[in-house]
Amino acid sequence: MIENIEKLIDALREELKQYGEMLALLDHQQEFVVARAADDVLRTVASINAQSGVIEDARSHRELCKAELSDRLGLDSEAAFSRIIEVVPEHYRPLLNALIDENNDLVARIQRRARQNHTLLMRSLEMMQSFLSNVFQSRKSTLYGASGELSDIQQASRAIYEAMG
Repeated sequence: MIENIEKLIDALREELKQYGEMLALLDHQQEFVVARAADDVLRTVASINAQSGVIEDARSHRELCKAELSDRLGLDSEAAFSRIIEVVPEHYRPLLNALIDENNDLVARIQRRARQNHTLLMRSLEMMQSFLSNVFQSRKSTLYGASGELSDIQQASRAIYEAMG
């Protein structure tokens, strides 16, 4: 049983490490968004996607270790951590509680940072769309003619380069 507890502790530590890596990647992404470093933002997206896979593997491993320990303790393999902690030797309880709390805290921080980054990215996209619509206004309008058919009507506007020159 002690070996199973140690494996679970190691799995929780690994999961915590991977969450820390994700938070660092999201922090970098936020810095790049604020700095308007588009290429760096794109690179962080790839890194974040890769880290998501690493986190999923760490979670799966932790769940496997948790299920093995639960079985060893005579509990249901889907037992909650609170139930497992009640039956493990007392000197392991503070460490297990601390690791679980730290993992939960990091997950919450990652969710907040991801929402912040999403908001920043969406605002940047809105600003770019507004810029493009102002700079590259359409010179054609599609209207319905008297017979109900679509017809293209050229607007009398100068080309952008003519307006700037």
